[in-house]
Amino acid sequence: MTQKQVSAADLRVGGFEPFSLCDWPGKIVATVFCQGCPWRCPYCHNPALCEADAETDFDFSEILDFLKNRRGLLDGVVFSGGEPTLQKALRPAIEAVRSMGFQIGLHSAGPYPEQLNAVLPLIDWIGLDFKAPFGAYDRMTATPKSGKRAFASLRHVLASGVAHEIRTTVHQDLMSEMELGLLKNELTALGAGPPVIQNFRETGVDRQRLDAALKERNTG
Repeated sequence: MTQKQVSAADLRVGGFEPFSLCDWPGKIVATVFCQGCPWRCPYCHNPALCEADAETDFDFSEILDFLKNRRGLLDGVVFSGGEPTLQKALRPAIEAVRSMGFQIGLHSAGPYPEQLNAVLPLIDWIGLDFKAPFGAYDRMTATPKSGKRAFASLRHVLASGVAHEIRTTVHQDLMSEMELGLLKNELTALGAGPPVIQNFRETGVDRQRLDAALKERNTG
């Protein structure tokens, strides 16, 4: 049986922002929020995007039709999430948007290093979300070997020469000052420099997941 070829129309979209000034520094963009993420960070403010098979009301073909009328008005399109590199349709989706003349931005946490590396030649800028120092990664993401994957993705980004910003969300009860300092040292050692700090905000957070992580942190 011949395997069905994945197309841009297969991209599963959990949200769409037609106009954003905050998803790519200095750029006016539209943002596509891709459905699905393998990690379960307790401070996630888009928990509805975590389940890959969740029902959505968005059709990427309709988003492409919308973007056709925004050429010359937007600088680019950002693929965010969730985790965009989870989906095989990401590459054809990027190619479809790029063919319209838009610059391409990407938000990723780097859980799939090889998939990320494969699309980096098509990317103009990436915001790489770093969760914790290497030794605390599994705790922060609730996923084994997540630190190994994130640091491998970082190495790909640095080797690619693609413009990037490394960001870290800090909840003071989930990451200590010592751990944050360790992360800064680890990133600097790889030639990345310290991350941009994003303070935790409770809007949209799964409170049950956050409370469970805080309880584990306090008793662990």
